[in-house]
Amino acid sequence: MRNYIIRRLLLIIPTVIIVTIIVFCAARFIPGSVVELMASQHGEAQDIELTMQMIRHQLGLDVPIYVQYFRWLGAVFRGDLGQSLWTEQSIGEDILQRVPISIELGILAIITALIVALPIGIISAIRQDTFTDHILRGLAILLISVPAFWVGTMIIVYPAKYLGWMPTVFYTPFLENPIKNLSQFIIPAVILGLVMSGTTMRMTRTMMLEVLRQDYIRTAWAKGLRERVVIFRHALKNALIPVVTIIGMQLPILVGGSVIIETIFGLPGIGRYFILALVQRDYPIVSAINLVIAIFVMVCNLGVDLIYAYLDPRVQYR
Repeated sequence: MRNYIIRRLLLIIPTVIIVTIIVFCAARFIPGSVVELMASQHGEAQDIELTMQMIRHQLGLDVPIYVQYFRWLGAVFRGDLGQSLWTEQSIGEDILQRVPISIELGILAIITALIVALPIGIISAIRQDTFTDHILRGLAILLISVPAFWVGTMIIVYPAKYLGWMPTVFYTPFLENPIKNLSQFIIPAVILGLVMSGTTMRMTRTMMLEVLRQDYIRTAWAKGLRERVVIFRHALKNALIPVVTIIGMQLPILVGGSVIIETIFGLPGIGRYFILALVQRDYPIVSAINLVIAIFVMVCNLGVDLIYAYLDPRVQYR
């Protein structure tokens, strides 16, 4: 197991480098550039070209792109993610301030998804083809189909219009006021969790049905064991292995993919930081965030593989 973990950790290095190369180049090929945006804010029309040359030189963008990449990569190996082109603030410090916000939102969303998905998936499986099963399967499809950003927008618009109430959109740190902080996170977390739960619900039902048809489950029923014992002690653990895969795939999305939800509810997390950097063509921030998310994805995949070994002793890594 130890050798397997070491190999996987070493494999992260070339994978992350390839990802950073793609993102580093793609960000600079977006129409419009940070130089043009900065030059448009000052300088007369006749000297705009000279202004752009000066800005390009100050930002270090007047050298070939591969030189820019190796300069940035060298700084990363020294533990420096660089500075914002606009504010000149440390990107590492900004990310450290924003990551806990996205993680808090992600954890609450995952908890919501599991609380909803696992019981419903199990009930739907053990009551296969009944009226209850049809209702719960329809609910799962509905949750998969409804976009999270649409639900978030409706929750902002309709209560504000007809009830004169809307969720607070001003972020309050947890340590400053825990209750107010959680009250701000609970609505977006529930929205994300419900949308995520649809896929987990369907996967739980499918795997439970497959496991319940196995011979050892029939033996457990024949021995006269209670339904609760058969389901939770014998069936659920084996059925959870593919479900863990789904959850592992959803974790990185929660860290960097809830861009619109964070924007709608005024949460200054990684997703909102990323979209602002794209709008401003702040290349170092875009590259740094993608580096962090890429590493997080690799670590999540490794964690999922290790959980496999815990859930199924037959899984061995050499």
